[in-house]
Order: sequence, then structure tokens, then C-alpha cells
Amino acid sequence: MSLSKSLNKNVFEIAGHVIQPGERIQFDLPTANLYTHAPLNMPIEVIHGKYSGPILLICAAIHGDELNGVEIIRRVRSFRGIDKLHGTLVLVPVVNLFGFIHQSRYLPDRRDLNRSFPGSKKGSIASRVAYKFFNEIVQHCTHIIDLHTAAVNRDNLPQIRAALENHEVKKLAKSFSIPVIINSELIENTLRYEAGKLGIPVITYESGEALRLSEKCIVTGVRGIVSAMRVLGMLPSKRIATVKAEPYVARSSSWFRAPLDGLFRPLCKLGARVKRGDTLGVISAPFSSEEKVLIANSNGIIICLSNLPLVNEGEALFHIARFEKVSAVESEIAAHESNIEEDRLFEIESVPNTEI
Repeated sequence: MSLSKSLNKNVFEIAGHVIQPGERIQFDLPTANLYTHAPLNMPIEVIHGKYSGPILLICAAIHGDELNGVEIIRRVRSFRGIDKLHGTLVLVPVVNLFGFIHQSRYLPDRRDLNRSFPGSKKGSIASRVAYKFFNEIVQHCTHIIDLHTAAVNRDNLPQIRAALENHEVKKLAKSFSIPVIINSELIENTLRYEAGKLGIPVITYESGEALRLSEKCIVTGVRGIVSAMRVLGMLPSKRIATVKAEPYVARSSSWFRAPLDGLFRPLCKLGARVKRGDTLGVISAPFSSEEKVLIANSNGIIICLSNLPLVNEGEALFHIARFEKVSAVESEIAAHESNIEEDRLFEIESVPNTEI
């Protein structure tokens, strides 16, 4: 993409800080205190470009045990030339500092931060953290990419979740350039819902497991962000090949749940195509020879898989997304994974100061 050289003559004000064009700053946003009076400060980095453009917020660890996004942001901020971008990058690698420190999804009040927006000035800790983040950071941005993983003991195939009825959201989702997009309904009090009410396009990148780092998921996320920034006009024409994929939007999705208690052995891999009647796995009774074969009740692609072998009846084991062209999606997923493994960013040694 050819970018206009429109110089940015405007300062950027956020959370009480004034940033000049071409300036890059870091600061801590005070959100709340623990009962020990220890502060829960949110680390923020702002890169305010010399040229005009969008204001993109990239945030991670709203759930404190979801770590891939933290590393994705660290790599994005380390690219050579990022301070020559058009527009402004607002980077928040750890929104939920308490959960990050304690390897927990939640804050001390056991509330889900991503069900607490837009928050309250005098509410619980989750509500106050959400309020500060939403009012001091989110409302100052024009686009948002929110980075997540699956919940603990589950693994997500790299996917974008977005409310595709909105044209700008759909454009941002497709710009991420990965094979699977889930048209996900908005849930009240989530970041996507509340920011969307303000007219801010938000997409969620879901990939990998809680409390684990996955190189494939990280490189896919980095490449997706770079691709999205190019489509938004924040970065110049590509200097190196971008790992692209044809995005496919799922028509619907559903969970396959355990029909009984026992020991769970999956026989299908993440990203695999399944047909109605295929064997998904087996649940066995731990103190007998009894086994239950799990049979797929629909066609689709496995986009999430439980990794915990001990299951109770009713627990979610497989998330299966349905597409118009299932075989094409399966092929695109395989090709994209292969391309990511061959990408030069896949080698950790090449990441620092890499040109984008």
C-alpha cells in the first residue's frame, strides 16, 4: 500500500500524558490498590507516529493467565521501523496485572474483567480496573485488536472472533489474514460490546492455551497484526513476504460435550476436518473396562480442544465450527501452518529489531 506523507501535526493526549508526533513513551496507569495498599498499575506504551493515521490499541492479558498476547506485543514493539508508522500505536501487554502475577484468569474479587466493562469508578476491583482502562485508554482509540487464548486446559486454533455485521469490523477481521473467522455475537459488558457501542471496531484474536506460550500462535499473531496495520494504512508496502491466508467465515459453531464421566482421550487434532459419524475420541471408566466412543454429530473443523484427560459429564470437549467449504478451510489451515513454520520470524533469534 502506498502511504501519503501527511505529516502529523497533532499531539496525542491519553491518560494525562501529552505525546508529540514521532515520540514514544511508557507509563503506568494506576487502576486500584490491594488491601495491602500495593498498587495495581497497568503498563502502557504509546508510539505516536510522525505521520497521520489511525489510533490502534493492541491489548493482551485481560485474562491474566493468557500469555501469548503478551509476547506478541513484545515482538511488535521491537520491530525496526515501527516508530516510522502512520498513526498511533497504544500497546497494553498486561491489562490484568493481578491475574498475570498470580497466573489466574481473574482479579482478587474472582470476577472476569472481560465481563466488567465499562466498569464503575467505585465498584469492585474488576469494575474499577475496567473503568480506568475503558475511560483512560479505550475511548481514545479508533481500532482495537484484543489478544486472547483459550481458557485453562483448552487449546484454541488461531482464529478471529468478531461481529461481522459491522462493515469496519469485518474489514479489520479479514485484514488479519488467517483462515478461520468466527462471526461471534456480542456479549454485554465485554470489551468488544462496550467499545462497539462507541463505534470502535474491535476484533479478538484467540489462539493457544492459557499459561503456555506457543511459537506458532505467537508468529501467527504478529503476522496478523502487521497485515492488519498495512490494510489500515499504518505501515508501508511490505518489504518482506507476509504470511497470508484466505479467510473463511464459519456459518455457526457448537460444543461437543462429555456424555459421561471418566478419562478422556481425543483422537482428532486441532484444525482437523470431521464428518458426522467420525470418531472424535474415547471416554473410559477409570475403574472398569467400560469405554464410550465419542461420535461427531456434525461436519466441521475443530477449533478448540480440551487437554484435560479427567472429565465430568457435560464438560466441553470439542468446539466444532461449520463452514460452507469445509475441505477448502482444512487445506487453507494446513497451508497456513506450514507457511508460519517456514516464516523467518519463527526463529526466535531473528525477532529482535526485525524489519517489517
